[in-house]
Amino acid sequence: MQKPLKLSDVAAAAGVSKATASNVFSAPERVRLELRLRVEAAARSLGYAGPDPKGRLLSGGKANAIGIVPPGAFGIPIAFRHPYMREFLGGVSDICEEHGAGLHIVSGIAGQKARGIRNALVDGLILSSIADAELINPALRGTLPFVVMDEDCGPDINSVRSDDRDGARQATRHLIELGHRQFAILSVLRDSGKKPIYHGPQEKSHQLIAGYPIDRERLVGVAEALTPAGISIDQVPIVEVFGGAGDDDSFGGARQGAALLLDKAPQATAILAMGDTQELAVLAEAARRNISVPRELSIVGFDDPPQLAQFDPLLTTVVQDVAEKGRIAARLLFAHGPPRQIVLPVRLAVRNSTAAPRS
Repeated sequence: MQKPLKLSDVAAAAGVSKATASNVFSAPERVRLELRLRVEAAARSLGYAGPDPKGRLLSGGKANAIGIVPPGAFGIPIAFRHPYMREFLGGVSDICEEHGAGLHIVSGIAGQKARGIRNALVDGLILSSIADAELINPALRGTLPFVVMDEDCGPDINSVRSDDRDGARQATRHLIELGHRQFAILSVLRDSGKKPIYHGPQEKSHQLIAGYPIDRERLVGVAEALTPAGISIDQVPIVEVFGGAGDDDSFGGARQGAALLLDKAPQATAILAMGDTQELAVLAEAARRNISVPRELSIVGFDDPPQLAQFDPLLTTVVQDVAEKGRIAARLLFAHGPPRQIVLPVRLAVRNSTAAPRS
């Protein structure tokens, strides 16, 4: 078999040093025109197409790209279909553009995530969970920078998150100030393989089964706001429901969870929906049942996807700057500084889906 051509073969054929031949392919402006033409002619005669980009990245120790692992066990399409991920990627890409770097998206599907993280040719990773850090190639642990999103991992790890607990407090206090005392919660189920999970008042299982740290933080915020009003969160019905892929199937699943919650908690005058798909599902299910929002039922959501503007009434929701979260995460990777833990403030946008409870 013919030996693979190397750059040194081209250099020898052109009668120049290997460094000069390398510059012809990587920095031609550094080489005199006469030498450049000689090297290019030698490469053509030998059939040499140029250095292997992967080999050049490995030898140089820099891929000039960062990798992103979407949250949950989702494939790459969620990065383009889900409104939250589109905003987040837009923020990350702003900073990549400033640094002339590329983006690499790793599939989160079981069986693909570990291989994708381990083999990604990137200079840093934005992870959705600290558990994903264990999947980094052992040879690179300690040297490959990463940022964990939406989770406080301690002082030694870069993290960026919104103040989800405060957002849930603001939403709950708003409803209490309106006079509501009968609540129900539609939380996010992070496992697409599970059906909606109902947690009745005072049940021992009144803890999230398939939630993320941000989901638990939001419940803590609700509980902190309810306590001064003499209400225990253990008295509040909760349904966990999947709805995170941003497609018709996931929205249909969220509708099932909203229907279950309305069936199980008909006395509720206010529903706290802990995700963008969940809040839209409650609104749609209420409309199907001819439940007037907000006259008969108040709804507060979390996140502020662009499609909310298409719905009537406009939903009261907790707003976070998703694009800025992405920009900050990317800046941390490019800064190569000491670990930082950044918490971004949120605000409650009061709109038309909340009002005083029915008599």
